[in-house]
Amino acid sequence: MKISGTSFTSIWYEEATDRILYIDQTRLPWELAVREMKTFEDGIRAIADMEVRGAPLIGVAAAFALYAGVREKGGSLSRITEMGTRLVATRPTAVNLAYAVKEILNIAESENPVDFSNYPSLLLKKAIEIRESEYNCSRLIGEHGIKLIREVADHKDGRTVNILTHCNAGWLATVDYGTALAPIYLAHDSGIPVHVWVDETRPRNQGAKLTVYELTQHGVPNTLIVDNAGGLLMQQGKVDLVIIGADRITANGDAVNKIGTYLKALAAFDNQVPFYVAAPASTFDSTTATGAAVVIEERGDEEVLFINNQLSPIAPAGTRVHNPGFDITPSRLITAYITESGVS
Repeated sequence: MKISGTSFTSIWYEEATDRILYIDQTRLPWELAVREMKTFEDGIRAIADMEVRGAPLIGVAAAFALYAGVREKGGSLSRITEMGTRLVATRPTAVNLAYAVKEILNIAESENPVDFSNYPSLLLKKAIEIRESEYNCSRLIGEHGIKLIREVADHKDGRTVNILTHCNAGWLATVDYGTALAPIYLAHDSGIPVHVWVDETRPRNQGAKLTVYELTQHGVPNTLIVDNAGGLLMQQGKVDLVIIGADRITANGDAVNKIGTYLKALAAFDNQVPFYVAAPASTFDSTTATGAAVVIEERGDEEVLFINNQLSPIAPAGTRVHNPGFDITPSRLITAYITESGVS
């Protein structure tokens, strides 16, 4: 995707300089800051502080963080395992993180346990493979998802297709294209008139800061709304379909995604609006039976009490805060899943 006419991906490896570079999303939309992941601790910070975020992207970042760790200090299998455990603990809800760590550990475990000299090159190769896989998956999700948008457009006789999305599931959350936004980008680029209702997505406002930013940079018409406006828009017939991403999809089809997604699914169900979940295979977790079994990340009070690090809180001193980062949308509310393999 492009920013001010220049092509970017969210994270990349610069072979000539052996540098891992990524866009610091905590600085958007005010500043386009590119940071370097020099060390393993840089990777831990980037993921924990949400400089990189989005389930597919943090998996890719974790793979590069493990490479940075062995490049920096060398590594035995036990050290790589220890680093992997720390990475998974930073963001426990998104399954892509654990998936990427497991892929790296599988590579490490297959090597001669006496000679660890091959670890840096092997881990780098695998990290690049994971990045390319996520890139390709996002592109395919877009190609399959555009068919759903085109079907709606064919029935609207040239009128704009209105799509609602929650949080940020665009190219900033993956490597390029995105999950939920990939079909929208391809539809826009193919000439289908689309408009996106963007939830602000409190408390971190990923919709307002990131989704609006990347849609606007790409020229896709969009309108920012408060999180609770979606139900009214559906009642008024102003939403043709909902497309969201996911951080984990359990064996029974429950989708774990940014807090507030479940309420959108309920409103869509009540108003007969199709509700789609777009995600790559790496987000599907066959080892967890239902969403009820997923550890829901509890985030800090400051995200709710302060907006954009302002000095004054928005609630009285001493206010108690409960800040779960995700909720669970039951499979019965999901119309279909859009993956790199198709729509099902």
